[in-house]
Amino acid sequence: MDTKKIGIAIIAPGGYVPDSSLEKGIDSLKSMGYRVFNYYDPEKRYQRFSATDEERVQQIVQAVSNPRVQIVMALRGGYGTTRLLPYLDFDGLAKSGKLFVGHSDFTVFQMALLKKGGISFAGPMVNSDFVGKELGRFTIDHFEACMTSPEVFLEWFSRNNPDVNVEGVLWGGNLTMLAHLAGTPWMPDISGGILFVEDVHEQPYRVERMLLQLDEAGILGKQKALVLGHFTEFKETDYDNGYDFEAMLVWLRSRLTIPVLTGLPFGHVRDKVTLPVGGRARLVSREGKTQLYLSGYPTVW
Repeated sequence: MDTKKIGIAIIAPGGYVPDSSLEKGIDSLKSMGYRVFNYYDPEKRYQRFSATDEERVQQIVQAVSNPRVQIVMALRGGYGTTRLLPYLDFDGLAKSGKLFVGHSDFTVFQMALLKKGGISFAGPMVNSDFVGKELGRFTIDHFEACMTSPEVFLEWFSRNNPDVNVEGVLWGGNLTMLAHLAGTPWMPDISGGILFVEDVHEQPYRVERMLLQLDEAGILGKQKALVLGHFTEFKETDYDNGYDFEAMLVWLRSRLTIPVLTGLPFGHVRDKVTLPVGGRARLVSREGKTQLYLSGYPTVW
């Protein structure tokens, strides 16, 4: 892919990173041919955030105002984006033509944008995916394919997935952030959608609790399917007494009225796909093979 005319803006709506991580991320993106416009200043670190709320809002405003920027990518997650939501013009952001990319805490931005009709991308972030010694080729290839191609096809295998053949709006992201937004003005009302979720540092009972919250809030029952990505970096304890992720999943499937699928290659992991939040999707699963056809989203060309 010829990236020489593609500008990527770096924003930090949540947490901060060391100067060295920022430099490595910028160098990686430049080595791939992108023009990089950085709006994060490590010197403006404030408490646990990359800068004050007002300064983080301005990062987004400035990135969107730059006509040489096509992609706006979050530096990292953490916490802090929620604090910015009341001060952002999501009508204007949805009409800006920029492709917003990120995951984790950035999910709240994506949900608020989706409520205004804006499509964004659950995908890599600068510090998570462009700083390591060896960049994830799978992640980069899929990110670039989704940024430039109007249609993308995914396939994976998960032995216990139910047979499914549904179509709808693809939406979702970090489960903690979705549960956090339930009942707020920032949560979009999606019916007939395909909801995907992932999380990190959350034990199975916490995952169950958040999914039950979404179900009791009437959100899950409106969907055609629930697709689970990776749930990583949690520790089971003796107190769990056999209640692991698989046990939680069995119970969840008995409780919910919609099909629950697993194995989506997305989450806080090295190898992840990029997913258009608000795009169209067709989900087909049969005998353990799951396919996801993605379309109806903007690209850089």
